[in-house]
Amino acid sequence: MKIINNDKELDALFPDWARALSGRHWSPMHVAARAADFLAVQPGTKVLDIGSGVGKFCLTGAMFHPAVNFYGVEFRENLVAVANDCANTIGLTNVYFEARDINTVDLGNYDHFYFYNSFYENIAVDERIDEKVAQSISLYKHYQAYLLRQLEKLPSATRLATFYGNDTYIPRHYHVVGTYMDELLKFWIKL
Repeated sequence: MKIINNDKELDALFPDWARALSGRHWSPMHVAARAADFLAVQPGTKVLDIGSGVGKFCLTGAMFHPAVNFYGVEFRENLVAVANDCANTIGLTNVYFEARDINTVDLGNYDHFYFYNSFYENIAVDERIDEKVAQSISLYKHYQAYLLRQLEKLPSATRLATFYGNDTYIPRHYHVVGTYMDELLKFWIKL
């Protein structure tokens, strides 16, 4: 397994079009590493990235926590293909990416979660990755409500790391236990 220590090296594995999106749409490695440290509590833990894009969070977490399994769920097949190619290039065996709509994922199959506000793209006219995600306030609210319902069902001690999040989809039983980058990255635990 190859260890990559900075954004420039990791971004170099992406095709040009994906590398161009990195500054706005993919988690910086220092954020991903900090969040992974919080979520990777013990060997065998299953961490899910909701809206994983090209997999930068999962790739970073998997490199630095080889005994933890990182899963990325992403709507776009082309982004999942990039993530899988990068995982193979690095030689990671503890990271898995799947092209699925989050509405079809049971969060109960995972232990802890990372969320970089992927639903925002449904309402952000000028900050879209591509045209594959529908622009719709009702769809944005639908995804938020689904995530809230799923998070509510999870057991006590479930951990969640949010980056650039909107706290309205976080159930009231989750409490902030730490922050980073002027509260852009928040760490939550369900009591």
